[in-house]
Amino acid sequence: MTEAGAIPPVLLVGCGRMGSALWRGWQAQGLSPSVVVDPTPADLAPPHVKVGDAGQVPAGFRPAIIVLAVKPQMAERVLPAILPFTNDAVVLSIMAGRTIDGLAALLGNTAVVRAMPNTPAAIGRGVTVACAGPGVQLAQRELCDRLLAAAGTTAWVDDEALLDAVTAVSGSGPAYVFLLAELLEAAAIEQGLPAPLARTLARLTVSGSGALLDASPDEDAGSLRRAVTSPGGTTESALGVLMADVAWPASIRAAIEAATQRSQALAR
Repeated sequence: MTEAGAIPPVLLVGCGRMGSALWRGWQAQGLSPSVVVDPTPADLAPPHVKVGDAGQVPAGFRPAIIVLAVKPQMAERVLPAILPFTNDAVVLSIMAGRTIDGLAALLGNTAVVRAMPNTPAAIGRGVTVACAGPGVQLAQRELCDRLLAAAGTTAWVDDEALLDAVTAVSGSGPAYVFLLAELLEAAAIEQGLPAPLARTLARLTVSGSGALLDASPDEDAGSLRRAVTSPGGTTESALGVLMADVAWPASIRAAIEAATQRSQALAR
């Protein structure tokens, strides 16, 4: 029985980095008895059940929502096993490259929501964009939004094709930020700074700047950049290199385009 205000029963298929991040958020909000399907061991607080394969889910279990957090290449093997549990449940997929139509073809007449989260969900600072497929009821959409919001901010789009660009910007985006920290650290070491100090400066500069950006909702990123850039100063010299047409402006556009095209190619 679901307690008042608790998240209703969830069948989570895949409990890796993203699945486990979502799971911890749900538990913090109060999660009804639920089931996790994952082949690797994991510590789960009772009264939740952990099984190794979708075929081992207790026959009497009736989830309100099925969350697909496995690798997309596992879909054909996993989805047939969860069909007995899809009667009244909405399916929320965070599998990259798996379209709503493609999932519906494997699941039959099932309401499907597709979402693209990102890895800061692990600390509750993620951002997820979702798209509801045909037949998704308002209550089902609200339940999906509640589960996704447990890991950060959520947004919705009506056009599923936009998720390819979302994947390129926010889904893959943390890797771009980590690369910036990596390159700043390496450059600092080349300039003679001790490695531990270089790492501290790079990481705290990136994370602190992100926090400042987050704390300044009424200012765009360009305004914050200009506020740091004194005419004729060191920042202006550096930005003269980074903002050259062949540098960051071209590279970022090319990177986002490449990631978007790859997302489109993976969709099926």
